[in-house]
Amino acid sequence: MPLDRERIVAAAIALADEGGLEAVSMRKVAARLNAGPMRLYGYISTKQELFDLMVDEVHAEILPAEQPGDWREALRILAHHTRQAALRHVWLADLLGGRPTLGPNGMAVTEAKLAALDGFADIDTVLRAVETVSSYLTGAIRREIANLRAERVTGLSKREWQRASGPHLTKMLATGRFPALTKAVHDGTDVDAETSFATGLDWVLDAVAAKLTRPPA
Repeated sequence: MPLDRERIVAAAIALADEGGLEAVSMRKVAARLNAGPMRLYGYISTKQELFDLMVDEVHAEILPAEQPGDWREALRILAHHTRQAALRHVWLADLLGGRPTLGPNGMAVTEAKLAALDGFADIDTVLRAVETVSSYLTGAIRREIANLRAERVTGLSKREWQRASGPHLTKMLATGRFPALTKAVHDGTDVDAETSFATGLDWVLDAVAAKLTRPPA
C-alpha cells in the first residue's frame, strides 16, 4: 500500500497510544509501515510537524455532530469531548495548551467555541471567555492524566496510595501546622475525576455567564 500522510499520522497515533510520545519517531513510524525512514520525509518534514498532525487528527474526535443552540451546552459538550479524547489518547495532555492548532480540525474546534458565544458579548470578552474555559480544560485534563500515569508507574490505585500515605499524612497533620488541610482531609467529600471535572467546568461557565452582556435566547 502506498504511503500518504493519513497512514503516517495513523501509525504515529497508534504508537503514541501504546507508548506515549516518546514512542514516536520517524524511524519507528516507518518501521510500523514497513517503509524506510527517509520515505516519510517526502510527506512530513519534522517530528514536530508530525505531532501537530496527530493533534489535529484527534481534534476530529472532539467536534460534535451538530452545534447546540445553547452556548453553555455547546461549550460543555466540547469540554467533555476534549476530556474523553485525552483519556483515549493520553499523550494529548502533553500537547494541549500553548499555540493554537492550525490544522482544519483544530480550527474547527476553535470556531465552534467562538461561535457558541458569538453575539453574547464583544469580541474581546468572547476571546477571554474561550481562553478561560480552555485553560481550565488544559489544567484539569493534565491533572487527571498525571494521576493516571502515577497509578501505572507505582502500580497503586488512588485508594491504595491513600492507604500507603496515611501514616505519614496523619503524623504531619498532628503537628497542627496545617489546620485548613486537616479540615479538608477529615471533612471533605472525595469525588471521582468525572464529577470533579464537571463541577469545575460548571463553575467556570458560571463565571463566563457573568461577563456576557446579552442573556441566552
